[in-house]
Amino acid sequence: MPRKTLIIPKAPLARLMEHAGAQRVGKDACEELSGFLIDYALAVAKKASEIAQHAGRKTVNAGDVKLAAK
Repeated sequence: MPRKTLIIPKAPLARLMEHAGAQRVGKDACEELSGFLIDYALAVAKKASEIAQHAGRKTVNAGDVKLAAK
C-alpha cells in the first residue's frame, strides 16, 4: 500500500495540538488538521494573489496575506 504523504508534517501538528492541551494525539487527528489547514491556507493564498494582482503587482506581500485572512 502506498504511503500517504502530507504537505505539513505530522510531528509539528502533534506538538501544536499538545501545546493546545491534548495529552495524546492520534495519526488520524494530524491528518484531519493537516487537511483543514491546507484548505484554509490555499484559500487565503488565492485571495492574497488576487489582491496583489488588483494592485498591479506580481509579488504577494505580508499586507496582502493579512487582508486576505480577514
